[in-house]
Amino acid sequence: MRIALSQLTTGPDPDKNLRLVEEWTRRAADAGARVVVFPEATMACFGTPLAPLAEPLDGRWADGVREIARATGTVVVAGMFTPAPDGRVANTLLATGPGVEASYDKIHLYDAFGYRESDTVAAGSRTAAVDVDGVRLGLATCYDVRFPELFRAHADAGAAAVLLSASWGAGPGKADQWELLVRARALDATVWLAAVGQADPGTPPGPAPTGIGHSRVVGPDGTVRHALGAAPELLVADLDTDEVAAVREKTSVLANRRPELWR
Repeated sequence: MRIALSQLTTGPDPDKNLRLVEEWTRRAADAGARVVVFPEATMACFGTPLAPLAEPLDGRWADGVREIARATGTVVVAGMFTPAPDGRVANTLLATGPGVEASYDKIHLYDAFGYRESDTVAAGSRTAAVDVDGVRLGLATCYDVRFPELFRAHADAGAAAVLLSASWGAGPGKADQWELLVRARALDATVWLAAVGQADPGTPPGPAPTGIGHSRVVGPDGTVRHALGAAPELLVADLDTDEVAAVREKTSVLANRRPELWR
């Protein structure tokens, strides 16, 4: 399966960001990508008041993404914000395209490193995945990468890959943590992990997570197969899904688990 990771920088205007989604999706489709993955907060960057711009999944912004996916014949995965019942928003990944329609609300909220995502965002409560051309792809968002249980749950549900969208917070050691965690989640779930983050915006970091770039495609054996730097760039990669079974036969971490001991 050919996928594309769109490591771009979004701003506070959803309409301008939707035009970026169209531009980058067309570039990815021209390169033969079947799935095009955008970062967390593609709809609007963090640091923007979220509640006034949040839209439902049948709203104008999501419909715009659907039209882009339909016109290019791709499956597009993009981060947006949807209304939550308590006045906060949900940090939502929309996955849409011909024969595909799903959404995932971020389960683990970034209440860390001096930032409190839960002040404005309500946590999700269910996993989500999509099936594209017979391949199951799990969905995850940013801070989720620190929680291996989610990625193992995707593996148990038949996922060959997990698509991770992020707007990773900058700071000392954060780039090293990003690479370490992405590789670890691929290895301990024995899945392909396609991790795309917002590019480095080039401004001094504030309290809101913006991005550091360094998107990665990691194989099910934990090795980095493709990597970007900090600047905006499109990464196109082919995932050999047969490799997942081969790695699981050799590295039997899923089969050798003893979950009954930890309940």
